[in-house]
Amino acid sequence: MTLRSFIGAMVTVATLIPLSVVGAAQQAAAPAQAKPTPTVQTYFFVGGKYVKDGERQFMAGQMYVQQFSPAKVTHRWPVVMIHGTAQTGNNFLGTPDGRQGWTNDFLAKGFNVYIVDQVGRARSGSAPESYGPYMRFSVRDLEEIFTGQENFKLFPQASLHTQWPGGPGVAGNPSFDQFYASQVESIANGVKTEELNDPAIVALLEKIGPAILLTHSQSGVFGWKVADMRPDLVKGIVAVEPNGPPFYDLTFRGGADWYKDSEKPARAWGITRIPLSFDPPASEPSQLGMVREAVPDIPNHVRCWLQGSPARQLPRLKGIPIAIVTSEASFRATLDHCTSKFLTQAGVKNTHIRLENENVHGNGHMMMLEKNSSQVAQVLIRWIDGNVK
Repeated sequence: MTLRSFIGAMVTVATLIPLSVVGAAQQAAAPAQAKPTPTVQTYFFVGGKYVKDGERQFMAGQMYVQQFSPAKVTHRWPVVMIHGTAQTGNNFLGTPDGRQGWTNDFLAKGFNVYIVDQVGRARSGSAPESYGPYMRFSVRDLEEIFTGQENFKLFPQASLHTQWPGGPGVAGNPSFDQFYASQVESIANGVKTEELNDPAIVALLEKIGPAILLTHSQSGVFGWKVADMRPDLVKGIVAVEPNGPPFYDLTFRGGADWYKDSEKPARAWGITRIPLSFDPPASEPSQLGMVREAVPDIPNHVRCWLQGSPARQLPRLKGIPIAIVTSEASFRATLDHCTSKFLTQAGVKNTHIRLENENVHGNGHMMMLEKNSSQVAQVLIRWIDGNVK
């Protein structure tokens, strides 16, 4: 699988510092920032059970969680940050050029923050015998879509990308090299990934209480399903370029005919790979009656696949404040409107935040790592302050 066809407890008192894979010399050269926020930091695991492989016993299904508490908590609901494909929780701890990450931005505003490593990945542990085959992105995969899209122009918005630190996000740029060094292998099966992570996130919420889910890319599907499973524990969802669009993945190829659908639906239930609680109930994905728009809403965007009419509703997601956040120069700029429309069609009110409309320009899919990452974080925090009660 390639990225082009993919289109997702020990307690210490500490001062939060960038925890990316940046070397000391590069950190010393990083731009000056505000004083780091004093925090209490801890970690723990949720989920997991013992399984047998022949005569040997292992644990599977566990999720690593890192907690940060500010010196003064001013927000009632904590934020749980969940990374995407091939990534880890490090996405939110620091940037590849040595700056503080979104964790510090949220701590500075008085949020408790929880960061996870997805089940089967990084500090949560890998277990191919339980989870099945793994996959990994190549350098070119990430250059084309995530970090250096202005060099390849596979989709119309690619040329607007300006925010990758240190210049074009390609091999040889120290910030890209640090980013690629942070990549890890991911469980190849998307259905399996959802089946493992959704209950682990529920277990986390059952431990810490209701929270705001901040998802990115691949983990967007987790947000929808966890809210469907336990709406009482989800106080809001900030879906940063969530896995989509509804139903089909896309391949970007440039030129006049710049994208095509995957041969088979990638998310059989529209915004997830596993069933949601539709009303009227749907026992088979075919009951959603996929229909393709005749024309895109606006030029240089994809035509959406949506439900047929009358559309089934998603009652368990109604009433949860939801924001979908899209960068100006990301491949998701072409398609996130379809996810927003799918939710609206299913009776779920949501806000689609396009960063260029917030005077935040030039970002790609990895906006939390880019030069103006703190500016992006402030957009998310303002939305939370105004909408999550």
